[in-house]
Amino acid sequence: MILVDALAHAARHGRLILVLGLAVGIALPGFALAMRPWIGELIALLLFIAALRVGPRQAVGALRDLGNSIGIALLFQMALPLAALLVFHLAGWTGALATALVLMMAASPISGSPNLTILTGNDPAPALRQLVIGTALLPLTVIPVFWLSPALGDVAQVLSAAGRLLAIIALAAVAAFTIRWFFLKTPSLRTIAAIDGLSAIAMAVVVVGLMSAVGPAIWETPSTFMVALAVAFAGNFGLQIAVALLLRRAGRKHLAAPLGIIAGNRNIALFLTALPASVIDPLLLFIGCYQIPMYLTPILMDWLYRKGKAA
Repeated sequence: MILVDALAHAARHGRLILVLGLAVGIALPGFALAMRPWIGELIALLLFIAALRVGPRQAVGALRDLGNSIGIALLFQMALPLAALLVFHLAGWTGALATALVLMMAASPISGSPNLTILTGNDPAPALRQLVIGTALLPLTVIPVFWLSPALGDVAQVLSAAGRLLAIIALAAVAAFTIRWFFLKTPSLRTIAAIDGLSAIAMAVVVVGLMSAVGPAIWETPSTFMVALAVAFAGNFGLQIAVALLLRRAGRKHLAAPLGIIAGNRNIALFLTALPASVIDPLLLFIGCYQIPMYLTPILMDWLYRKGKAA
């Protein structure tokens, strides 16, 4: 009971806990580097918590939503990065930041997207469905992007990493849904709050391992850090705002938060294990900076997603 109360208390301060995770990752780069090998396991834990919070009935949703989910995944993960490739090519913009933005758009939603949606006070089920569909389609959507960008590396490695992530999602979801079905069919509000608190803590721990390049860059190359941070904010928040506003104008307020969040917050970290070091090493600073707008989404995007809640 004490643990449940403590986790419920953490849920009430979930946004602050995310900021604390960012601060630890920046202030302690050595600790962040030591955390990196555990990112895979921590991501699996995040997926389990999100699936446990949502439950099988909400996650599956109506079958008529499947076609929409596939269409959204194709738009976000294939059409957008291909359009970005064309625009960057015409503008003559090359280099690590251009590559990072393309990879970010080509990735599936982050595993914590349902958790971020919860922290904005909105329904996480659409975000979880999109996470599953987007990850399942990643082996298909990533092919044209890598084919048109041979410098990114071997497509086979990416497909293998996507397959591993999909297997992790399946195992985490099955385990969580089994627990919900047999032991938590109708969880109390107190239990839901405890799960939300656990989610916030897990997300704060995960981000530490992704921030290893940020701390040193702040002190050693501050101008490079500021440019990478500005590009990360523009890519993340730009997509979130555009998608959320379009959905609100289309009369789909209940989808503005979950789909806005998954539009701007993509699992670029997936490519850490899929691409060669020669491609990834120049992107580590961007990947670290990208976590900052991601984890500040519940705070800085509150003005947008508060209006996007279902009536």
